[in-house]
Amino acid sequence: MNDKQPAPSTLPRDGVSPLNHLGVIRVAGEDAAKFLHGQLTQDFALLDEQHARLAALLTAKGRMLASCIAFKRSDAEVLLVCARDLLAPTLKRLSMFVLRAKARLSDASGDYALYGLLGDAARAALPEGDEPWAKADLGDASVVRLYPADGQPRALWLAPAASPAPAGAPTSEALWLWSEVRSGVATLTAPVVEAFVPQMLNYESVGGVNFKKGCYPGQEVVARSQFRGTLKRRAYLAHAPAPVAVGAEVFAQDDAEQPVGLVVQAAAAPGGGVDALVSLQIAATAGALQVGAAQGVPLTLLPLPYALLEDI
Repeated sequence: MNDKQPAPSTLPRDGVSPLNHLGVIRVAGEDAAKFLHGQLTQDFALLDEQHARLAALLTAKGRMLASCIAFKRSDAEVLLVCARDLLAPTLKRLSMFVLRAKARLSDASGDYALYGLLGDAARAALPEGDEPWAKADLGDASVVRLYPADGQPRALWLAPAASPAPAGAPTSEALWLWSEVRSGVATLTAPVVEAFVPQMLNYESVGGVNFKKGCYPGQEVVARSQFRGTLKRRAYLAHAPAPVAVGAEVFAQDDAEQPVGLVVQAAAAPGGGVDALVSLQIAATAGALQVGAAQGVPLTLLPLPYALLEDI
């Protein structure tokens, strides 16, 4: 694997950022959780109000159409937080399968304010020791603990649109986007729709896939990738000295014809350059890598901030 570089400067101890790049889908009705259980990669039948779910919507061939963080606001209401550029197609596709289920789907982005909490702001909102995807309700707000970035806690805050912002010093959305990359947990956006099965983004290792639940679109492909050893790509954290675009192809230096991966997510690093999540052929990670062409922007792989799941 490429030489590992030291991590860029650590996150500030405290910060609150508006999350304008995300939107909210509301699923309301007594069958809301049951309906989602049959459509997404995670278990919603056993979802309580103290936890959230990372989940993906797939094609029948197991390719990711969207990812979301989902949680209950009540027994009959589940909210899905996803990339705003995928909200409309996600809402449309889910609505196609409602049929007789007692569930109503709508774009609720205008009803809620979304904030990201970094460092001390996240510590103030959630108890120490909570695992990722733990959820707490603080008055009208719902707060979900996310995977940390560089040792700093992170949380997603959602509250009615008229609510005051959460406590904490304001920080930039750019810094939050960098923390998302550094957490190693990818959020799918439009340039990479249908490019990955969930394990190509390590979703089975960060709580995004449940292998014990019932059927959902694409389940057979996901299960086969996991249990028959057919998975040949993984997500990796990387650093580039110049900007790289989401969806850009990654090449091995000795092969200008066949790409070995794609850029999944990228954000400017405070210490300079760009940090990115890239999905790569496992066999290609031992050599030199470039984005865009075999002689393009060099890519240096960094340690993942979590262990990959080896045993289900």
